[in-house]
Amino acid sequence: MKKTLLAAALLAGFAGAASAQSSVTLYGILDGGLRYSSVSLANGDGFTNFGGAYGVQSGNRFGMRGVESLGNGNNAIFQIESGFTLGNGAPADSGRLFNRASWFGLQNNAWGDARLGRMTNLTSDWMVGGIDPFQAGFNQMNMGHAFTSGNTVRMDNVLMYRSPVMSGAQAGLGYSFASGLTTNGGTTTYNFSSANNTRAITAGLKYANGPFYAAATYERVAAADGSALNGKSVNSWSIGGSYDLKVVKLAAGYGQTRDGFWAGSGAGGTGATLVTNPTGSGTSALIFAPSVGYNSYIAAATVPVNATSRVLLSWTMIAPNTNMQNAYNAQNQSSYNLGYTYDFTKRTNLYAYAGQTVNYATIDTAKSTVVGLGMRHAF
Repeated sequence: MKKTLLAAALLAGFAGAASAQSSVTLYGILDGGLRYSSVSLANGDGFTNFGGAYGVQSGNRFGMRGVESLGNGNNAIFQIESGFTLGNGAPADSGRLFNRASWFGLQNNAWGDARLGRMTNLTSDWMVGGIDPFQAGFNQMNMGHAFTSGNTVRMDNVLMYRSPVMSGAQAGLGYSFASGLTTNGGTTTYNFSSANNTRAITAGLKYANGPFYAAATYERVAAADGSALNGKSVNSWSIGGSYDLKVVKLAAGYGQTRDGFWAGSGAGGTGATLVTNPTGSGTSALIFAPSVGYNSYIAAATVPVNATSRVLLSWTMIAPNTNMQNAYNAQNQSSYNLGYTYDFTKRTNLYAYAGQTVNYATIDTAKSTVVGLGMRHAF
């Protein structure tokens, strides 16, 4: 009997040692609530809507991430993540099983990590994700609405290297052999000849030390050589930071985009399409337009009310350059945003928000207003 108990204890010990070196985690987010939204033009065109809103603070998702020890401090790592609509259970992207993330790689604390697959660019991760009090959520209210190269941009076929964190600093560099971004300068497919793909570079630096955080990022997307826009590229860079004074966390940032623009719910150029369809679905993710560009700005604050609740404030602006104004009659887009979150637990919170954008999508006189209430649960 004693030998049996000893054997069982040893077996359990070995199993525990093995599991400590490798793990797979299933996780997800459920987010839903109610929202009133209105988009209008001075001539009376527009629409209003009231109803269910899903994935406002964070997109609804489920996924798996894992790590396995390979010895000598090396680990195999991976992440696959799928988005869905909470209201009807439909996939967020009918063409992809894992539309939000699909990559694997190697990691070592001494030299960093290398990843290959589909992932977000560094402006989305390190600039918007690190500075924006709305954390890339809340639709038109987040920082990516003005810093559009960081509006949760996901790219295919990326080889990404990220250095280890050294004295609070970290660098990253990624190259996409075929970005999968819809553009006016090439196909979204992965052609045998790399020159016939829409390729992309993402690069960034970030630094975190106590209450201080800063980041700088660069994005470049090149049109396929076989397209009419052979040799053209859209270039964006951003810099920003935040400082936590305990009673308030302040943040600010500045960026430039040149020779085109990132479409969707940010910079315009697609005209009234964005007024009648503000999600931007059906439009190109990226427009190549030589000499067209804009500057991006954010000033923001996070005010803790107590240990479980916070007030979120931000102002963002897109300022088109002269060529963009002339080509698209683009106007300065300004957004004024207010949010509130209350944590029931570490995994479940309530949120409320109200925001207004004038010259929405840089369209003259377009105004977009949103007010909503929701709840989010992470597992």
